[in-house]
Amino acid sequence: MGFFDKFKQGLAKTKALLTTDVRDLFKAGEILGEEQLEQFHARLISTDMGVVAAQAITDELRKEHLGRTVDVDALWLTVKDTLKGLLTGEDDVVWDPEDPLSPLNLTAEGTTVILVAGVNGVGKTTSIAKLANFLQKQGKTVLLAAGDTFRAAAVEQLTMWSERLNCEIVTKPDGTDPAAVAHAGCSAAVEKGIDVVIIDTAGRLQTQKNLMNELSKVERVIQKVIPEGPHEVLLVLDATTGQNGISQAKNFSEAVKCTGIVLAKLDGTAKGGVVVAIRREMGLPVKYIGVGEQIDDLQLFAPDAFVDALIDA
Repeated sequence: MGFFDKFKQGLAKTKALLTTDVRDLFKAGEILGEEQLEQFHARLISTDMGVVAAQAITDELRKEHLGRTVDVDALWLTVKDTLKGLLTGEDDVVWDPEDPLSPLNLTAEGTTVILVAGVNGVGKTTSIAKLANFLQKQGKTVLLAAGDTFRAAAVEQLTMWSERLNCEIVTKPDGTDPAAVAHAGCSAAVEKGIDVVIIDTAGRLQTQKNLMNELSKVERVIQKVIPEGPHEVLLVLDATTGQNGISQAKNFSEAVKCTGIVLAKLDGTAKGGVVVAIRREMGLPVKYIGVGEQIDDLQLFAPDAFVDALIDA
């Protein structure tokens, strides 16, 4: 199964919520009225794309089509164009299908530091392994730092992945200060000339203030070794959590300025619209997506492909 096929499969449930029986709602030849727009607005909300994005799409439909004869294809084109604009945003993030590393802020010289955050259960450790594999396939050397020292299983799992991927890993005993692991990982990467160090972080619930303080401390310690780091702070979100992902993004961003999202488990959720909500409400771009359970099932996110997979009407 090709990438786009996996993309479409992962968005199938979200698409069904959005598009099922829409031709009964928007009937060709009838005059488009406010009632139909309100019903479609509700469908947009049901995908968890959020009120801001849903309103923007509805407003555009209202501006372009209200009171006019329904042209279903033209309506969908307006929806698609608006969605692509919402997802692209106004920052300088680019998604170049010819360059899978294009959305990442990789340093031209020395070691790039990628800090990975996320609550327990979202697929953070597996996503780190997938990202390491992804980077290796692009010719980068990678070192992992197992900073989730409060959960022994996380360290064991990341160690297992490092062995499978044949990349180096820095670990410390259970309960070690995560900042110490981050420091050791960065120091080892610099000493060995590693291209990218990926640092795992504790995954306790985002409402715990001590976790937020820990993440801030990790960032400060990284900068003692690599002053420009971390170059990326990626937040792993579970696509199936929907709007709860917005809460996670907001709280984690209070501790360390997140630069992007890795959206895990986009392989069967009905809440794929949360990608749009995060982009509009948080200003955070989705950079990579998990479209399956295998190590190679991490893909560059592309706004156009996302919209085309969601709406092929």
